[in-house]
Amino acid sequence: MNEHLLLVEDDDAIAVALRLHLEGAGYRLHREADGRQAMAAIDRQRFDLVLLDLMLPGADGWEVCRHLRARHADTPVIMLSARSAEAHRVLGLELGADDYVAKPFSMLELVARIRALLRRVEQLRSTTASRQEFAFGPFKLDTVRRELLCADAPVPLTLREFDLLHFLLKHPGRPFSRTELLQRVWGDGFDGYEHTVNSHINRLRSRIEDNPREPRRVVTVWGVGYRFDPEPLP
Repeated sequence: MNEHLLLVEDDDAIAVALRLHLEGAGYRLHREADGRQAMAAIDRQRFDLVLLDLMLPGADGWEVCRHLRARHADTPVIMLSARSAEAHRVLGLELGADDYVAKPFSMLELVARIRALLRRVEQLRSTTASRQEFAFGPFKLDTVRRELLCADAPVPLTLREFDLLHFLLKHPGRPFSRTELLQRVWGDGFDGYEHTVNSHINRLRSRIEDNPREPRRVVTVWGVGYRFDPEPLP
């Protein structure tokens, strides 16, 4: 284990405690206490995972998350915040966070969530499966290169967005409930809630739909959940 994590946290006491536990767990840690400095660090290098507080000087965590997603769409992000209201969780997920942990939190639980996310990334990178490509409309999804192309131009997807699209493409026409998608895409160990799925579906629609407000590919099945239509009706 030698993963390099970026911690963006302005509370010195929390940062010291996190450094103690994370370095004790075998991770390398770079800390920034200011949002703008964090964005500069993201510009200088790629991190394996980002721990991101929301309330920061310079630039808030949401702005930092937008900046990160514009440059490294697939870097896992865990948001840390005392703001535990659902609206803040939803906004964090809408911006592409992979997980959201409300303060105060258990250090052991946080380390477990970090390990789960990084393990997922490693499994995806080390797969030896033969290449699969899924084509729909002007899009092509390559599972080995882990990229989505639209007319040969790359479309940025987060880790979860890619996994969600890949799963739906493997089961065209079949509706899945939010609970099923949480279990199949996020995994049984994910301590999330169903609005997580809604947020990621909305982000996915913004990438692949001509009109995200009237989706024809990732459609809502009322009373059930969502399905993927490979050949949507005109």
